[in-house]
Amino acid sequence: MTALALTGCLQDPDGGAGSSVAAGGVANNANTDGDGEVQILGNFGGQEAEGFEAALEKFEEDSGISIEYVPDQNFDTTIKQRVNSGQAPDIGIFPQPGGLLELAEQGDVQPIDTFLDVDAIEKTLVPGILDVARLNGRFYGAPMRMAIKSLVWYPKKAYEQAGYPTEFKSLQQMEQAMQDIKSDGIAPWCMGWFSDQATGWVGTDWIEEYVLRIHGPDVYDQWVDHDIPFDDPRIVEAFDAFGDLAKGQGNVFGGVRGVLNTAFGESNFPMWKNPPQCVWERQGSFVTGFYPANIQENLDEEVGLFVFPPSENGYDGQPILGGGDVAASFNGDDEDTQKVMEFITSDQFGAEWAQAGGWLSPHQTFDPQNYADEITRSVAQIAVEADVFRFDASDLMPKEVGSGEFWRSMVSWLQDDVSSEEAAARIENAWPQS
Repeated sequence: MTALALTGCLQDPDGGAGSSVAAGGVANNANTDGDGEVQILGNFGGQEAEGFEAALEKFEEDSGISIEYVPDQNFDTTIKQRVNSGQAPDIGIFPQPGGLLELAEQGDVQPIDTFLDVDAIEKTLVPGILDVARLNGRFYGAPMRMAIKSLVWYPKKAYEQAGYPTEFKSLQQMEQAMQDIKSDGIAPWCMGWFSDQATGWVGTDWIEEYVLRIHGPDVYDQWVDHDIPFDDPRIVEAFDAFGDLAKGQGNVFGGVRGVLNTAFGESNFPMWKNPPQCVWERQGSFVTGFYPANIQENLDEEVGLFVFPPSENGYDGQPILGGGDVAASFNGDDEDTQKVMEFITSDQFGAEWAQAGGWLSPHQTFDPQNYADEITRSVAQIAVEADVFRFDASDLMPKEVGSGEFWRSMVSWLQDDVSSEEAAARIENAWPQS
């Protein structure tokens, strides 16, 4: 699952300055075309909402369009309710593209290629990221924010003082370094899966990483589209490979019990101890927002990172797993809505949000000097240099699978309640029948 949705849920959902709505909490757009007002519904709140609104201010001044951002923690449910009641927002920002494609299949979303130059947008984007909004040859949305997940973070000062490697050519090379770290009495990996009802989503990201590295993007796409079953032997192999890491003696701080009882946003805390109790955390680009305040104040000096490496005998290249927020229009015949969509999906959007931190542009052509620190610029460069980018699989799968049985079965699998084969079979059985 993309953690962009979860980061918003952990913050104040009412934090945006423009979060007032009409009576009943909805706005009926049936008679509002050409009124100079555009309403956007999204799931991020608190500081993220503030960053979003700051990035819109100059556009509002220049265009004369008033934009109302409405944050909603239960976006996936709310957007469906509003669409079904005829009270859709002008624009919806989807943290999970699967929900967007579901509405598009029902004919409830206007294809963006009816009012935007999709070819021009695609040329500036990280290759492959626009495909998450494609259905039957049409595009129904475009990314306005990106997260890179294939990153390994470490406590820079202690790590480099110990002389550990800062880059790896393969997973196998990394496994050798794990032994050296353990010999120093330190667990290589920091890991936490607890996330209330969403506990287990961190584990799904790990499986996605291994599928992508061992078997490559073609098999990954077949898996996401259910062209191969979830319990295909190649997917089971990814479970087993991750199991060697996650369940191996001394590999993860706190062991299985610690992983399941530690909030994903707090799993980095042992990293900053003196000496550190663990040194690596594989997590998305958003994770620095959960670091202690003193670390966040000086990220470039305190934090190091490298790319989660490929497998020696797997896909020939450096794959990158990621996620993002996709903007879609429910009122694309309105010129004001069209102008807002054109702006927020362009490489000109986001400078103010980038400077505040916690935001990454999906555009290769976005000016990296807008980012507040060197480490964020490094993350952006990693995305630009990737051989292949693939969107978070669980966000593209049906809800019953991606944010349902996949999460639950990861927990059972980690606890050794079920084998890799049994976990994959459970998830396969949860896939909706067509």
